[in-house]
Amino acid sequence: MKPNIHPEYRPVVFMDISSGMSFLTRSTISTKETIKWEDGNVYPLAKVEVSSASHPFYTGKKTFTVKTGRVEKFNQKYGRK
Repeated sequence: MKPNIHPEYRPVVFMDISSGMSFLTRSTISTKETIKWEDGNVYPLAKVEVSSASHPFYTGKKTFTVKTGRVEKFNQKYGRK
C-alpha cells in the first residue's frame, strides 16, 4: 500500500444525541469535539442522530399495521360481477 494516503484509523466515541447512549469503537471519521471516556482517556466524539438505542426497529417501538383483507377489498372493487 502507498504510505500517507489512508485516513487515520483510531478509537472514536459515538454518541446518540436522542437517547444519550455512547459507545467506543474504531473509525476514520474526523471530528473537532473530544470527550473523556470511562477509562480516563480522551477520545474524539462523533454525534449521531440515530443508533440502535433510538431506532424504532431495534427498540420495538415500531408499530406494524396488518392490512388483512386486501385481496377481498380488491375483488370487491375490481372483481368480476
